[in-house]
Amino acid sequence: MSLSIRNQIAGTVASVTTGEAMATVKVRLAGGQDITAAITTESVKELGLAAGSEVKILVKSTEVSLATGPVSGVSIRNQIAGTVTDVAAGGAMASVKVDVEVGALTAAITNDAVADLGLASGSSVVALIKSTEISLAV
Repeated sequence: MSLSIRNQIAGTVASVTTGEAMATVKVRLAGGQDITAAITTESVKELGLAAGSEVKILVKSTEVSLATGPVSGVSIRNQIAGTVTDVAAGGAMASVKVDVEVGALTAAITNDAVADLGLASGSSVVALIKSTEISLAV
């Protein structure tokens, strides 16, 4: 199956915590960082997820926010440090490619945000991704 989602990162399920309707799945990336996905308990069962399962983390580029450093005081737990490799500006939006330890991410953000953050190739950034915006594939 081909997908339009550009952000696809491989990992291994470290733990699964299920509730009545929702579950949190911690996925360990190759570099050792854990990423949390909040998915339905039904999806956990359908995908057969358990500790040790190999998965792909899928995130739409519109769901990746960028900061110029680690952010505290927010509920977003998924923060991945990286370096900007390319900024392609369009009419209102920009596509920002970020090299991270485990591969690459693309963020779709406004041109105003690129300017306000001073983003250019070589800029250090932190990609912020809410756990509810992460999908998992096996």
